[in-house]
Amino acid sequence: MLLLPAPIEATTANRESWLNLIADKHIRPLFASKGYTIPANVRLSCSLASGGIHTKKHQKRFTLGECYPASMSSDNTIQIMIVPSLADSARVIDVLIHELCHATVGNGEGHNKVFGACARAVGLEGKLTSTKAGEWLKALITQWIESEGDYPHAKLTTRYTKQTTRLHKCDCACGYTMRISSKWLKIATPRCPLGHGDMAHDFKPEYDYEGDE
Repeated sequence: MLLLPAPIEATTANRESWLNLIADKHIRPLFASKGYTIPANVRLSCSLASGGIHTKKHQKRFTLGECYPASMSSDNTIQIMIVPSLADSARVIDVLIHELCHATVGNGEGHNKVFGACARAVGLEGKLTSTKAGEWLKALITQWIESEGDYPHAKLTTRYTKQTTRLHKCDCACGYTMRISSKWLKIATPRCPLGHGDMAHDFKPEYDYEGDE
C-alpha cells in the first residue's frame, strides 16, 4: 500500500498577503507619523534575488530584498521582493521597511542622505546599505508579529553560481569600440580616444538592494 505524505496544513495567510497586511496596517501608519507617504502602487512578494551572492573584500554579501522602480514594470508598479532564504519574521519586516524607504524617496536616491533621513526617521540603524531595526522599532515589530502572527514561510536554502565579471561594450559613432566592467562605468563613462566625446554603452544600475555584509 502506497503511503502518501500528509498534506501541508493550510494557513490563513500566504506570504504576499502577510507582507501586504504588515505594510498596510502597520508600516504605512509608521511612515505617515514621521511625515513620509509610501506610494500606493507598491507590489510585494517573496522571490529569489536577481544577483545571487555578491562578493566584496572576500566577504560574501547576500541580497535580502530588492526594490524595482515603477519605470521597470509594464503596469507602473514599484515591485519589492524579499528573498526566500529569509524566514525570521522580525528580520523580514525590517528588510521590508528598508525597501519601502527606497520606494518612498525614489530609487534614484540610492543610499544617500535623502534615503538616510527616511530610514533613520522610521527606526532603521546601522550602515545605510545594510540597515537593521533600532530598539524602539524592534519593540514595535514585536507587537506587530504578536498581533498578526509569524511570516508564513519556511527558509529556502539555495545554491548560487558565482557570476563572472561582465564586460560592457562601449562604442562611438566613429566605429571605435571597447569593453569595460560595471565597476568603472559606475565611476565615469569612457570618452572616445579620437576626440568624439562620451561613448555609448548598455550599463544601467537597475535596482537598490538591502544586503548583509
